[in-house]
Amino acid sequence: MCGIIGHIGQNDCVSLLVEGLKRLEYRGYDSAGIAVVSEGMIEVRRCQGKLTQLEALLGEQPVSGSVGIGHTRWATHGPPSDINAHPHKVGPVAVVHNGIIENYLPLKRQLIEMGCQINSETDTEIVAQLINNEIEAGAPFEEAVTASLQLIEGSYALVILNERQPDKLIAVRKESPLVLGLGSDALLVASDIPAILGHTREVIFLDDGEMAVLTQDSFEIRGPDGESREKEVAHITWNPVMAEKAGYTHFMEKEIYEQPRAVIDTFRGRISESSGEVFLDDLNLKDELIRSLDKIFIVACGTSYHAGLVGKFLLESFCGLPVEVELGSEFRYRDPIVTAKTLQILISQSGETADTLAALREGRTKGAFLLAISNVVGSSLVRQADGVLYTQAGPEIGVASTKAFTTQLVSLYLLALYLGVKLGKLTLEESQECILELVKLPKKVETALGEDQLIRAIAREYANARDFLYLGRGINYPIALEGALKLKEISYIHAEGYAAGEMKHGPIALIDEHMPVVAVVNRGLTFEKMLSNIEEVKARRGKIIAVSDDSGEDLAGKVDALIPVPETTPFLAPILFTIPMQLLAYHVAVFRGTDVDQPRNLAKSVTVE
Repeated sequence: MCGIIGHIGQNDCVSLLVEGLKRLEYRGYDSAGIAVVSEGMIEVRRCQGKLTQLEALLGEQPVSGSVGIGHTRWATHGPPSDINAHPHKVGPVAVVHNGIIENYLPLKRQLIEMGCQINSETDTEIVAQLINNEIEAGAPFEEAVTASLQLIEGSYALVILNERQPDKLIAVRKESPLVLGLGSDALLVASDIPAILGHTREVIFLDDGEMAVLTQDSFEIRGPDGESREKEVAHITWNPVMAEKAGYTHFMEKEIYEQPRAVIDTFRGRISESSGEVFLDDLNLKDELIRSLDKIFIVACGTSYHAGLVGKFLLESFCGLPVEVELGSEFRYRDPIVTAKTLQILISQSGETADTLAALREGRTKGAFLLAISNVVGSSLVRQADGVLYTQAGPEIGVASTKAFTTQLVSLYLLALYLGVKLGKLTLEESQECILELVKLPKKVETALGEDQLIRAIAREYANARDFLYLGRGINYPIALEGALKLKEISYIHAEGYAAGEMKHGPIALIDEHMPVVAVVNRGLTFEKMLSNIEEVKARRGKIIAVSDDSGEDLAGKVDALIPVPETTPFLAPILFTIPMQLLAYHVAVFRGTDVDQPRNLAKSVTVE
């Protein structure tokens, strides 16, 4: 979610570091900074805000040096601020970090007990503290890093400076990307190729557990066992725009494929597979208030509203409380029954949606507890709410929401488990079973993405259709709505989503041989009912595209195209069914030649009524 760049060579690197961070601005960030070895000492310049503010700071407090690291931060632990910005320096050690240190709280407590002074609210500073302690105990630089990593749980891409060895740079990764750039007069390291593409096209991609030790004229890559290993050098042919998209044609396509990682980032550090507990510290919901709740109200707009509809099923099933879901634009113009015993959940990717903010203010006047689910740290919605649940999707550039939607569903799943246990409606054993299924989900999302070529072929066949109908039942009915929304947003084809049981109440009149019907067919309670709906469509010569987790013969011969998804629990199935919907809409739009990332008349964040 953040941007990293590092340089070691003969020439001054300050402008190169800032330039590299600018090339990573598309990833989104709330603060930025650099650390440079200058006359044998590490000088840090960092601040909240945009890179223009960092440049102004460097103008006031100039620094120079040929070894340095830079970072743009998207806040996870601790709000945006100067002191939480990277790099973090402790003693002789300076660190930049992408990822999440899951066990940073117990490590932080241990460090405080040892007498260490913690200066920020970040998990990253803990890494710098650990490495510094090892160096102070006499460990060589590389050994200090290795020993510290053995104490850490979570994901990381780390680039580390040590002013006691100012001619060396260390980079390590686990589950967060790092790439090594081989320049003609320098070695570079970055979280993403665009940061270094202006200086070299020869790169080495680090794998999990690998450490790169860089000096001014050499590098060594070590495996998890500490042994040196040879790595293939790749030649990058992308142009700068392609590089920002990591080689994908559109940001939307890139963000669809980022969903396995986004799902992991959203539940990482918030669950215990061994105990069944869910940890949502930023909710600020006290147990006595949870026990007093008599109603939950979900308010959102667009795609977030569809997430709220899925959330209704989750919360009612796990918590046993009545849940209402309403559009923000409607909520504000009536007198909803909201009291001090109401939990009002407001969902917005940007946290700036005008109608959702207005609904928050309405809930405030009625005394509800206001919980924001948002992707943007420090957004208006987050600042005004009583509690927050961040989705951790990372910046989403494409206007049509993809990974923000699936991470909203994961967030609602976590919230439902958390409240269900607190209310005594779920045992920890039942919660544990649900958590174990959630942990399996990212791999299943990858499997669903593996059907891309099949979906592309289906999209080619139906790209010229004038209308689409999407059908679903139960918890997957909102996915039919979301599938239709995605298609109309980016392809400009008229599409409608319907609860399949309502087909006879109007939509069936539209079905003929020119009407593609996308059916969400989940093996479960309503499976036979969906088969009946498919028969009704076929009897009217409609074209059926089935998205199903059924591996049997029930659909064989009854549909025109079948897109398989892996099996999971009914409560997580909506996430997997969403993937083909996104890919189908994307490929149809590409075949029709529309502007996928910036569809006409739409904005990423609707900040006016």
